[in-house]
Amino acid sequence: MLKEVFPCLLSWPSYRRFRRATIRLGHVALNLEHYRHTKKRSDKKMAAEGRNVKPILYSFFRSSAAWRVRIALAMKGIDYDYREVHLRKDGGQQRTEEYRKLNPMEQVPTLIIDGHTLFQSLPICEYLEETRPEVPLLPKDPAVRAKARALAEIINSGIQPLQNVNVRNKVGEEKAHEWVKYWIERGFTALEKALQETAGKYCIGDKVTLPDLFLVPQIYHAQRVDLDMSQFPTIKRIDAALSEIDAFKTAHAIRQPDTPPDERPSSKT
Repeated sequence: MLKEVFPCLLSWPSYRRFRRATIRLGHVALNLEHYRHTKKRSDKKMAAEGRNVKPILYSFFRSSAAWRVRIALAMKGIDYDYREVHLRKDGGQQRTEEYRKLNPMEQVPTLIIDGHTLFQSLPICEYLEETRPEVPLLPKDPAVRAKARALAEIINSGIQPLQNVNVRNKVGEEKAHEWVKYWIERGFTALEKALQETAGKYCIGDKVTLPDLFLVPQIYHAQRVDLDMSQFPTIKRIDAALSEIDAFKTAHAIRQPDTPPDERPSSKT
């Protein structure tokens, strides 16, 4: 027992071995701490350098998923380079091997930002929220925040996936119109009811939050299939209010670099 507490009571050769082992462990600990400190500084430096590189958004003007991200970027005041990925041309430019390396699901959007390649609109918006919280898109209260996410998910999970290009191709163009109309109407019926609890000027009270970013592109697609929006007065009212905000105007499908000339505002009467 005494030798465990007082190594000096060990025989001289045993004590020397004990000291050498102790010194080596000390060196290892110092080197490990130095590595951690250096890596932390390196990570911070790389993050700072990434912030100085202009983000790149791979988008299609009419894609509701890419549209949400465009609104989020505009709300956050983030300038970016726009790269068109036409979902119909050449059999779908999202299906090329080059683009598949960025987005294995062969979908838009893809956002390259801060040295990261991100895909899927909801996690992209969440990333922007967490890294650039100055203009918040989620409420602080955890319960209200959960409700905001739930409203966004009604669209993100319950409507939009059922109208995307892959599904439309599978259903067939002759049936796609009614198919899309049915699912949007069904989803908007649920959303209209849910908004009775949360809505103010916008989806959650009087501040723009995540579900507002998801709502506007979906209304655009509802109008494309001639859905009667008079049955959704709350949704219509919120959409009218959001249409006055500059970030929503900038991100609109009719104002993108790849918007066809006949769909731009100047060509409309």
